[in-house]
Amino acid sequence: MVSLKLSSFTHFFSTPSTTAISHRSPIILRRRFRQPLAANFSAKATAAETTKDKVDNSKNKVPDRVITPRSQDFNAWYLDIIAHAELADYGPVRGTMVIRPYGYAIWESIQEYLNVKFKETGHSNMYFPQFIPYSFIEKEASHVEGFSPELAVVTIGGGKELEEKLVVRPTSETIVNHMFTQWIHSYRDLPLLINQWANVTRWEMRTKPFVRTLEFLWQEGHTAHSTPEEAENEAKQMIDIYTRFSYEQAAIPVITGRKSKVETFAGACKTYTIEAMMGDRKALQAGTSHNLGQNFSRAFDTQFTDENGQREYIWQTSWAVSTRFVGGIIMTHGDDAGLMLPPKIAPIQVVIVPIWKKDDEKMTVLNAALSVKEGLQNSGIKVKLDDSDQRTPGWKFNFWEMKGVPLRIEIGPRDVSSASVVLSRRDIPGKQGKLFGIPMEPSILEACVKDKLDEIQSSLLERAIAFRDSDEDELKVKEETGATIRCFPFEQPQGIKRCLMTGDPAEEVAIFAKSY
Repeated sequence: MVSLKLSSFTHFFSTPSTTAISHRSPIILRRRFRQPLAANFSAKATAAETTKDKVDNSKNKVPDRVITPRSQDFNAWYLDIIAHAELADYGPVRGTMVIRPYGYAIWESIQEYLNVKFKETGHSNMYFPQFIPYSFIEKEASHVEGFSPELAVVTIGGGKELEEKLVVRPTSETIVNHMFTQWIHSYRDLPLLINQWANVTRWEMRTKPFVRTLEFLWQEGHTAHSTPEEAENEAKQMIDIYTRFSYEQAAIPVITGRKSKVETFAGACKTYTIEAMMGDRKALQAGTSHNLGQNFSRAFDTQFTDENGQREYIWQTSWAVSTRFVGGIIMTHGDDAGLMLPPKIAPIQVVIVPIWKKDDEKMTVLNAALSVKEGLQNSGIKVKLDDSDQRTPGWKFNFWEMKGVPLRIEIGPRDVSSASVVLSRRDIPGKQGKLFGIPMEPSILEACVKDKLDEIQSSLLERAIAFRDSDEDELKVKEETGATIRCFPFEQPQGIKRCLMTGDPAEEVAIFAKSY
């Protein structure tokens, strides 16, 4: 029996500390994805939508690219941001997407952090083929049952029918085990800790860019151990890394816990998860770590000789985070002005917008802006100088706000004369977010910029925590909601627990929510 808890998370979740995280674990710019629902995400944009925006002679007219208000239609708002911020576009095959450079740069920021953490914990990168014999999938009963509806199967190759059908990789547990059987012979070969960055194909019927597509990018870790304790520790260690990334880099206050038996990964004994609350109050499964026990090693006869000379099956884990996280960042932090990126994962942390009216002011302002850019770059800040003269400063302000750049620097003739700049924070709109008269002196400006970036990072996390823990709209468990158990949180409330539905004593509190 479990207790159904759907009111405020405040009572038993808090921001993880750096030492104990394992235990807490009309706006401008419109180019709409015209399809109103995620299910129609696969359709191509119309010719009018793909026509490039034209700039009129005055350079003051803003293209008609309005973002749907988030409160009006969350899904339309989400698709608008993906289009306008140039994160992704439709692929020619239904349910696929093309990740554009700006969207891919966010994924690269995620990769950079996680790659370091994986290597710090002893894992090595490698790569497995994307074509898997169908017989491999069939070896583990619950695995094939869980994935069969989503499989993409190849039956013809080189113009001839294949002797055995091939599955386009939905996940790699089976092919990994096939290779582990050839590599692992003795306890001296353990533990074996690997990771791969790859693409995955799952034939989804209902798709939503970044959140659920036929093909997506991810990392998947696979490890082999000599004892069940080692495997369990590994599974928890990796979910802790995901949790830390979510809080410290993405500024998303995830809830870390264990999945129910029904929601456990096909072929796993236990699944640990990080669940994030999106702006529409739906839950997003942002990362998972599985204790596979000996399910796959028994199916593939992956054994080793232990220190006593006995043959034993290995104990395994697998864990993954995907480009779904990009969607989570959009839906957690974005507002009606567009994308809002935490500085630590933003491809551009600072944009410099030079301002001039007269031709004789242009070079003076641009030289000052270039000097500021070089100084910030030398201090390790990711900075962009928008020195184009095809758009007005006001257009640029709105454009870079829509792209989610955390901090803007404005430099005009008066600023050059006073050797100062104006800073504008993305997370605080209007004059309240502006700081005037910041000295151009490199050491002072660089320190100020870094300080403001840190403040923005913290502010976004605090705002997301406040939203997650708000009890203004307490959720109710009703059959018609379609809510499922998201996880059993590691941090459980104290005292007597009772089932919300029956009143009977309960052992654990579970989190129920609709999911993407």
